[in-house]
Amino acid sequence: MLSPLVATFRTPDLRKKIFFVLGILVLYRLGATLPSPGVDFREINNCVDAASRGDSGQIYSLINMFSGGALLQLSVFAIGIMPYITASIIVQLLTVVIPRFEQLRKEGQSGQNKMTQYTRYLTVALALLQSTGIVALASNGTLLPTSGADCDAQAILHDHSILALSIIVLVMTAGACVVMWMGELITERGIGNGMSLLIFAGIAARLPAEGRNILQSRGGLAFGLVCVAILVILLAVVFIEQGQRRVPVQYAKRMVGRKMYGGSSTYIPIKVNTAGVIPVIFASSLLYIPQLILSLTQGSGEVSGWQVWLQDNLINPASWFHILVYFLLIIFFTYFYVAVTFNPEERADDMKRYGGFIPGIRPGRPTAEYLGYVLNRITLPGSLYLGLIAILPNLFMEVGSGGGEMANMPFGGTALLIMVAVGLDTMKQINSQLMQRKYEGFLK
Repeated sequence: MLSPLVATFRTPDLRKKIFFVLGILVLYRLGATLPSPGVDFREINNCVDAASRGDSGQIYSLINMFSGGALLQLSVFAIGIMPYITASIIVQLLTVVIPRFEQLRKEGQSGQNKMTQYTRYLTVALALLQSTGIVALASNGTLLPTSGADCDAQAILHDHSILALSIIVLVMTAGACVVMWMGELITERGIGNGMSLLIFAGIAARLPAEGRNILQSRGGLAFGLVCVAILVILLAVVFIEQGQRRVPVQYAKRMVGRKMYGGSSTYIPIKVNTAGVIPVIFASSLLYIPQLILSLTQGSGEVSGWQVWLQDNLINPASWFHILVYFLLIIFFTYFYVAVTFNPEERADDMKRYGGFIPGIRPGRPTAEYLGYVLNRITLPGSLYLGLIAILPNLFMEVGSGGGEMANMPFGGTALLIMVAVGLDTMKQINSQLMQRKYEGFLK
């Protein structure tokens, strides 16, 4: 393990890329801790500490996790990379609906550049919309709804005028654009996917503090048991993330001019977790709608029955109804996203065009039906795996005696999936560059 690491830093261009990525990550974390103008940093830290001890810490858990805790602190990079992720998912899904996007996707690099430009425009719009909503909630005192004496939710902003709030919105929107630019720089000039590495840095930045909280609140024995459980879950996640079904493909020999092509054997790799972490993001975003409805309709008067039902069942992350709905939504969105991104008919047509066939399966429609059958069979365990990993923090909240500390544990669920996926992808890219230089890579 150490010899490939030494070889990586001995290679000048690889060393330069790694230091460039580390420098961008340091700047990103610096912007995540820099407060926006007009924000009382001391007061908002008190409110965040008070909110983390109650259920309100779960309101923006997904976005706050992606921003590395910067969202609830209203920092310059509070919105983080979430608008770009949402815009990328929307543009990718629109390729199925809008023929123009489907045509651009098939045009190669020029079409991809156009799609990237559309994604950037949509990112700016989403960042402006999201920052406006966050600042409006902070101004109303509902961003961190706490009732303790240590926090005054109305005092986290010095000035509640339209001009002051507009400045904060513009600063956060500009911060989201800078984060998007940083991610693209890492992708172009560094190693790995820039957006994924920024999310990885945000999640990893929270691990020491959350581990310290568990150690202080539960003691050394509970902390050790948590570490062992994390190790077991980590090994299981790595095992399943690396799992794939290899569909063999044989290419027939064909003459092109005076040269003969084909005659080779290859395979189509279909991963167990083909959808990645996207279904978890979809399900979490959909489950946030009841919380948003409750925040908009809840007033100072008497709470109605349906609001109590929403709070106790759909909004409370420790509720078994919430856990079941979350699990079923993840399964549904896994099948939906796989159906959108993997088209068996298109794969079968491409194979037939270049003289490829699956042994024992006729080209054309039978090949598409076989690929669809294999995809459906392998998507089921992948969706169940995603659902089980995602609801682990919710189960800890329900089963655990304290609940509060385990609720904020970033070692399970979406955070663990993202960290493992990003780590494996980055190591594969470093390994491929080492293999090009005839070094022994990290992965055997």
